[in-house]
Amino acid sequence: MKALILVGGFGTRLRPLTLSFPKPLVDFANKPMILHQIEALKAIGVTEVVLAINYQPEVMLSFLKDFETKLGIKITCSQETEPLGTAGPLALARDKLIDGSDEPFFVLNSDVISEYPLNEMIKFHKSHGGEASLMVTKVDEPSKYGVIVMDDSTGKVERFVEKPKVFVGNKINAGIYLLNPSVLDRIELKPTSIEKEVFPKIAAEQKLFAMVLPGFWMDIGQPRDYITGLSLYLNSLRKKSSSKLSAGPHIVGNVLVDESASIGEGCLIGPDVAIGPGCVIEPGVRLSRCTVMRGARIKRHACISSSIIGWHSTVGKWARVENMTILGEDVHVGDEVYSNGGVVLPHKSIKSSILNPEIVM
Repeated sequence: MKALILVGGFGTRLRPLTLSFPKPLVDFANKPMILHQIEALKAIGVTEVVLAINYQPEVMLSFLKDFETKLGIKITCSQETEPLGTAGPLALARDKLIDGSDEPFFVLNSDVISEYPLNEMIKFHKSHGGEASLMVTKVDEPSKYGVIVMDDSTGKVERFVEKPKVFVGNKINAGIYLLNPSVLDRIELKPTSIEKEVFPKIAAEQKLFAMVLPGFWMDIGQPRDYITGLSLYLNSLRKKSSSKLSAGPHIVGNVLVDESASIGEGCLIGPDVAIGPGCVIEPGVRLSRCTVMRGARIKRHACISSSIIGWHSTVGKWARVENMTILGEDVHVGDEVYSNGGVVLPHKSIKSSILNPEIVM
């Protein structure tokens, strides 16, 4: 069985982190976003993953080469020379996806995180006998999205309504598909939207079905959703594999700490915190709702909340970093600095107080 992951785009919503790495390689819960997906696909028997990419393919392949061996799964690239939307990349990768077996293949958006109920999706796809299955998730405010109107008893998709002004349902596309190879015959090699041009035609022929995703779902392509997604992911980990989470008198709620990280005396960590490999958390530090990425150092009595600390960055003593402050790679925040939101580009030093910066150059 094969799968294609849509990796296209420049990750502008997640800058400054994506100035150092392509978005799928940005760490989430101490591993690259895309690795969560590849591991889930491998677990249900996928033998080859095709990355549909138009940005830094050499970086992506170089990084994933080690994982290809460790996981025992083939990873290849299909590179666009121009942006092809969400359907065009399938046409470009046609020869990689077709192997004569007539087996369906998965398609995933690279910035989606969930519990990946892929086995359940395979069973659902086989049961309805249609041409395509998509995962949907329920939202509280459907007027912000494209809503999928479907028969709740059978899953048959009736139509799509973009940002409805009256209530027509509360289910939206979750960015996880299972498609028969025949779907590729519907897609030309040109910029095309699978959501707006391909799926509506399949639905009109009553061959498109939707399955409501059990468990959590989040598009983590921007900082606020990234932090919310981390909370959802850690809560799911608590239910399914709580031994992977940290415990102790200094831990509050769900916290994930890499075994190579060190935490000093008198810290208070949590809830909803991920601390990556090689991090040093000095005594008296307070962390909540945040990610501290590989190689970062948080000095004594610093306080970080609702923020992302990039790779190999430093936060000084008694500094306060909060309210969606995003530090890029190798950023050094001085002692007693206060940041109340904003982003700091990679390889910068901040020595005085910063309040609500849009971008610190």
